[in-house]
Amino acid sequence: MANRGKAAQGRAPGGAGPFAFAPFRWLLTARTIAVLGNAAAPIALAFAVLDLTGSAVDLGLVVASRSIANVAVLLFGGVIADRLPKHLLLVGTSLAAAGTQAVVAALVLSGSATIPLLVILSIVNGAVAAVSFPASAAIVPQTVPVAQLRPANALLRLSLNGGAIVGASLGALLIAAVGPGWGLALNAASFALAGLFFAFVRTPVAVPAAAAPPPTSMLRELREGWQEFASRTWVWVVVAQFALVNAAFVGAIAVLGPLVADDTFGRASWGLIIAAETVGLALGGLLALRWRPRHALGIGVGLVIVTALPIVGLALLPLVEVPIVPVLVIAFLVGGVAIEQFGVAWDQSLQQNIPQDKLARVYSYDAVGSFIAIPLGEILVGPLAHVYGTTPVLLGCAAVIVVASLAALSTRSVRRLTVGVPDASAAPAAPAAPAALADPAPTQP
Repeated sequence: MANRGKAAQGRAPGGAGPFAFAPFRWLLTARTIAVLGNAAAPIALAFAVLDLTGSAVDLGLVVASRSIANVAVLLFGGVIADRLPKHLLLVGTSLAAAGTQAVVAALVLSGSATIPLLVILSIVNGAVAAVSFPASAAIVPQTVPVAQLRPANALLRLSLNGGAIVGASLGALLIAAVGPGWGLALNAASFALAGLFFAFVRTPVAVPAAAAPPPTSMLRELREGWQEFASRTWVWVVVAQFALVNAAFVGAIAVLGPLVADDTFGRASWGLIIAAETVGLALGGLLALRWRPRHALGIGVGLVIVTALPIVGLALLPLVEVPIVPVLVIAFLVGGVAIEQFGVAWDQSLQQNIPQDKLARVYSYDAVGSFIAIPLGEILVGPLAHVYGTTPVLLGCAAVIVVASLAALSTRSVRRLTVGVPDASAAPAAPAAPAALADPAPTQP
């Protein structure tokens, strides 16, 4: 088992919680800054493509290219994150993301953007995010004691969601006022500043246990990560659930949502609606700070069903005589509260049950499984909506979320997995007996 150092083994001085640890404070700051700009990026990119061609098929192609590159590189990203200092990886990936987004912004602002160029840059951006994600997730247990993992994860997600509220709201206003190019420029600047703060995240160097032979190849490390992933039924069942949930949710929201907005309530209101989801995520984080159920994962998996409500609203509200925007705001807010309960429970479950020296690889397998069908959803919803209409396709996406979540909830090991708060001085928990990652919120890393 990895030696996580004094900061990750002692109690927080004076009962101050995660904020008592400097590595956690810097990590929180860097991730919050990154999300401030990143929250506006999907909205800006979607409307940039629609301004360019007006085609849902082209929009699906651009966003799918990023997802495909992300999935293709994720496993290697997990190996790299377990081999190298995670904070340095986060510095490098933040600066690389800043560079790619700055080029996209310059192309859009100058009127030089084309679909092939946007596809190429999306591929590069997706590959960069694939290296960043496992490191960002796996570094958390190195910044706080075991007993502080749940509040640390809740605070991280609360801060990120708060940043997303501000970022999506201001980004939507900026996009509506001066165009999507400036929203992409904001994203580039936020990544550059986040890279500066990631440089201050100092964590103990992980030392493999003496009994564990050092890995001799990347393939061996991938096999070790797969064994940790596949030996736990609750892991791969939930990942399978989110393969379907993410494909349906991202396809509906990222591709069809902007189309519905352009045809009905407008772009500025769409930014407000997306921001409402992040308000819900923030409220869900506050709830997670106080509510600590033993069967948190099973409860969270069941609550994922609630995320079908915003999609049903997008499908049906334009057909009836009701105020569309207020109802959608409420639906997205409630969905955000629900998904956050899953997200906090999922991170805590992985971090308490996976050895720290293999955690990034398990997160990468989780992400591959959770993201692998997203490009399919992004590519298919446009042509399907063209043939069958937007409303039936949106309702179909909602149905996929409900069925996949009920199937996962029917699995005993998912329902019965427990999480707790071990003694802070104890070593990280041993892996649970075979008896659970999906991207908890389908957002752009």
